[in-house]
Amino acid sequence: MGLIEKTDELMLDFDKLAKISPENRVIPVAVQNMNTKEVILVAYVNEEALKESIKLRKVVLWSTSRNQLWYKGLESGNTFTLHHIFVNCEQNSLVFQATPDKGNICHTSYNGVANNCYYRELDMETMKLINLNERKGK
Repeated sequence: MGLIEKTDELMLDFDKLAKISPENRVIPVAVQNMNTKEVILVAYVNEEALKESIKLRKVVLWSTSRNQLWYKGLESGNTFTLHHIFVNCEQNSLVFQATPDKGNICHTSYNGVANNCYYRELDMETMKLINLNERKGK
């Protein structure tokens, strides 16, 4: 894990989409755990990733940092079965409802237990990030 995953400083990347090359047209997709309704992660899909997800019934995304298809969990074995795809009113974002095939859902962990990717909350008074795992322990 790098600094961005560990810090309590708010460092939002408002330039993320501007960094993506114009030839890689993408839209955001929220991946939601179908059983718990938790948002697992927000990523991007292009047309190829969407078609591959539908074909395989697995979560396949577009890696904006590597500029290639991202078969979620392919390397770790923590894949996701895709059950439903929802399209927003403007047809510019999606929700994938999926279930983790093994249990781990994020590359981060807390005391050896896998996190949901949304494990920090922004304290709107201090503008610091609060690790929800640490709040549970108090």
